[in-house]
This record gives sequence, C-alpha cells and structure tokens, in this order.
Amino acid sequence: MPRKRTDITVPDLSGERAVVTGASDGIGLGIAARLAAAGAEVVMPVRSPGKGEAAITAIRRQVPGADVSLRDLDLSSLDSIAALGKTLLDEDRPIGILINNAGVMTPPARRTTADGSELQFGTNHLGHFALAGHLLPLLRAGRARVTSQVSVAASRGAVNWDDLDGERSYDGMRAYRQSKIALGLFGLELDRRSRAAGWGITSNLSHPGVAPTNLLAARPELGRDKETSGRRLIRALSERGILLGTVETAKLPALYAATSPHAEGGAFYGPRGLGHLGGPPAEQKLYAPLRSTEEAQRIWRVSEELTRVPIR
Repeated sequence: MPRKRTDITVPDLSGERAVVTGASDGIGLGIAARLAAAGAEVVMPVRSPGKGEAAITAIRRQVPGADVSLRDLDLSSLDSIAALGKTLLDEDRPIGILINNAGVMTPPARRTTADGSELQFGTNHLGHFALAGHLLPLLRAGRARVTSQVSVAASRGAVNWDDLDGERSYDGMRAYRQSKIALGLFGLELDRRSRAAGWGITSNLSHPGVAPTNLLAARPELGRDKETSGRRLIRALSERGILLGTVETAKLPALYAATSPHAEGGAFYGPRGLGHLGGPPAEQKLYAPLRSTEEAQRIWRVSEELTRVPIR
C-alpha cells in the first residue's frame, strides 16, 4: 500500500536570504531546495565543493532558476567559520533564515576538530554557536529566524561538564547526545537573550524524527567504512511505511520551524506520529535535558570561552 504523502506549505520567501548548513545532501539538501522553490536566496556553506556543485545541480533540476550559491565552510574549524563570517559580512546582505542542520554522528573512535574539541561536540554545537556569533549583525539586520536541528537522541543523556571532550571516557552515542543537547540549550538561550536585548532574532528547535538519512551511512573520514546496521534497519522500516519517517518527511519540522507564521521562538517542532518518529510536523514538549535555563546559560558561557566568539 503506498504511503500517504505528507507535506507542508512553505510561505513566499521572496527577498529573504537563507543560510543552511549541511545542505549538500540528505535533509539539508531537501530543505535548501524547498526554500529556493519558495523564492528565497539560499546560501549553502559546504566543506566539499564537488558535493556542493552536485547539490546545486540537483536543486536547479527541481527548481529552474533557483537562486542558490555555495560558500566554503568546515564546521570543525573555527578559522573556517570565521572566514565564512567575514565573507558574508563583506557581502552585507541581511540574513532572514539560518538553519543549523549539519552534523556528524557516532564516529567509532574519538576524533577531534582542528581546534582540539571532540568532533561531535565541536562540529554539531560549537561550530554552529561560533557561526551564529559571527553572523549576529546580519541576523539582527534580517530579524532572522534561527532553527537548530537537534535529535531524538537529545531526549535523554546530559552534558558531561567534567569531560566535555570525552578525553577520559569516549562513547560515540553519549557524545552525540551531548552535542545535540548543547545545541538545543544554545538555541533556546539565543531566543531568551534576543528577547531581553531586543535583537529581533527568533530562535527555535526542530528534530527530524528517525529516517534513513546519511548520518549513519558509510563515512570513511570518520572511520566508518560501511553503513551501520541501525541505518539498514531504519531504511527497511521506512521503505515499508512502518512507524518511521522518510528523508522527505524528515526535512519538514525544520522547514516548518524556520518558515511557518505559526512557529514560535523558544518552541520545539518535530514529527507528530507515534513516538514522534515520523509524520507531519507539530510543536512538541521540550525534552527534559533541554529545560534548564541554568544549563543553557552555562553552555553559552563555556561556548564563548571555547570558541573565543562572544555573542553579545
């Protein structure tokens, strides 16, 4: 029996500049294509120019005349993030949408960023924190909506304040949970600080549910030479329409959070199907690890210290 199509309406985004990290494949590519189809100018910061060019070709095949362009970015390098920030500041175009979507997941062995942070914490959280800091003047000028993509993994676990970089004990999934909890705490604190300081930025969170994306695919650069058994199971269930979402539905919560006139700052959006694993997007109750304002303030302070990027 064919799966019922799930979709949302994206409003007219003509005149908006949108920045989407991780837009060269998977969910990010789908998000970028939908934003472009709605009339936005979409900036796609990518690490691999080859993958980026292929992504632009794919978008223009779907959306003839799409206004999409590439910029260089390695989220695991603070120097690369600063360089992108300078490039976009020099272009002096207000940013109306920033979707912090890129991420790495569960390298089998502990790896570090160019700056010495554990790879997942450094890329998934610190990289996006630094990017938002560098882009703050443009986000304020565009009265931007910032959507940070967390994960069902953030529903449990905690930030290990005594061993943020997993130097004493490394577990790939535990580190992944921590990175997504930290990103979520940052996204919520950004909204609170924007309200208090009058920045005009609206910040919220999304999660894609569970779908056969590329996060668990073969990634030789992470020490994973073949896709995980979990991804094979997820793909099999998704193809049969059993419980889980698809790559097509997984992009919808972030799109809704970033564009819908009904989506609010400080809120959390994900699939509303059974277990919030698939289905159309809807507002959801914040995961317990994301509810502490004290932890959010602490991750903000620590992130400023580690990235040397003050967001004020």
